[in-house]
Amino acid sequence: MAVPASPQHPRGYSILLLTLLMKALAAAAAATACNHLRPQDATFSRDSLQLLRDMAPSPPQPCPQHSAPCSFNDTILDTSNARQADRTTHDILQHLFKILSGPSTPAHWVDSQRQSLLNQIQRYTQHLEQCLADSDTRSRTRWPRNLHLTINKHFSCLHTFLHDNDYSACAWDHVCLRARTWFLHIHDLVGNTRT
Repeated sequence: MAVPASPQHPRGYSILLLTLLMKALAAAAAATACNHLRPQDATFSRDSLQLLRDMAPSPPQPCPQHSAPCSFNDTILDTSNARQADRTTHDILQHLFKILSGPSTPAHWVDSQRQSLLNQIQRYTQHLEQCLADSDTRSRTRWPRNLHLTINKHFSCLHTFLHDNDYSACAWDHVCLRARTWFLHIHDLVGNTRT
């Protein structure tokens, strides 16, 4: 005679289902943690590029000391992970803020436009910090260390370039060109991951 199977307790199913549901919700929340930035994403890079043009109106001058310093492999920024894109954007903006807020900026830059650009970068960075902090409490995914180190190395190179060229106008023009490239990368990063 077969032994009847013991019935599963309905409470056990409920706990298992609730656990699975909570994990799925946490993953979904982490993936969309910064989606409230969508309206800002649409205009942040465009507005920043305009402020950058208004801030430094003179055309770039070639620097005789260095021809093309501080190259960067753009392909490492390709990502479909929204959280990683937000972290990368945050890191880039922190570096841009630090370099553009330095005391040795050129005299021909329009200070009011530079302050507007710095304020815009700071506001967006603070929004990113908040949504990243919220998503970090729900997710333990780690940010690729190599990407972080590569970005740090690039901006360290830009600082060295400015110093080696005595913070000349042509060196700052090169930094503006790099900043323009970074804002375009940010546009691609946030545009590709929030559509």
